[in-house]
Amino acid sequence: MAKPALGRGLGALLGGDSIAQPPSPTPPPTAAQAAASDPRARVQQAPLQRIHPCPFQPRKEFSPETLRELADSIQEQGIVQPLIVRERDGRFELIAGERRWRAAQLLGLAEVPVIVREADDRAVLELALIENLQRENLNAIEEAQGYAQLTEQFGLTQEEVATKVGKSRAVVANALRLLKLAPPIQAYIRQGRLSVGHAKVLLGLPTDSLQQLAAARVLKDGLNVRQTEVLAARLPARESGTHSQPVPPAQSSRKAQTADLEDRLRQRLGTKVRLRYLEGKGALEICFFSDPELERLLEILGVKLE
Repeated sequence: MAKPALGRGLGALLGGDSIAQPPSPTPPPTAAQAAASDPRARVQQAPLQRIHPCPFQPRKEFSPETLRELADSIQEQGIVQPLIVRERDGRFELIAGERRWRAAQLLGLAEVPVIVREADDRAVLELALIENLQRENLNAIEEAQGYAQLTEQFGLTQEEVATKVGKSRAVVANALRLLKLAPPIQAYIRQGRLSVGHAKVLLGLPTDSLQQLAAARVLKDGLNVRQTEVLAARLPARESGTHSQPVPPAQSSRKAQTADLEDRLRQRLGTKVRLRYLEGKGALEICFFSDPELERLLEILGVKLE
């Protein structure tokens, strides 16, 4: 007799409704792969002046140096991979290939190869995000803003976003947290002046003013992430005007190690994790949001239900 699915067993065991196990998600295609699989897709030449950037393009930063290098390559070998576009109001709107489009402008090309596709706004954003993430073209803030558009503008859950872009839910959730930082700090991350590791520490400070004060100190003194953790532990008491003793380095180090371990658990398990630790005692809380997700966590932990 076939063994019943674990999701159904959990529902019966824990008193919840039975939820069918969803099929394993397939990796999302790149824009080029999706275009190639469309029998109507064909490469054609389009006037460069008819092509315009898409407002849903998550990438905002384009290095002049790398664009010049790409332009030099195109001048030697041509545009090997066609741009992916859709028709909008008598012109073409880019879905994928904005770097090639910009490089073609530098060269003053009259025409470029394109593949025309039909796609709604959400599909365009998904394809642009996937294409950029696979090529690691996005900085951390651009990536977070792309996820935010999918959740806020198109109503997707974090889990649905993670499935569509081939990331874990924890990666999406951690990226979205970066958008809680003050705009000047987000700008530092865009520019590469602060790392995501620095950003995670700054997010632990309770106010925008403290976050910006800490960021300015990090940039001025060239602090690494560990040094930023020590700074962040001391700042709240300093701003409040109290004369409490600064956090001892050993205690600050323990807190940093606990936060690091919590983050590694979150990445490993792909869900929200909370670790409380004090003098050898504490608790580990692992969150799940459906029977299938609990099944996945139990499998990772090696726990079997009889």
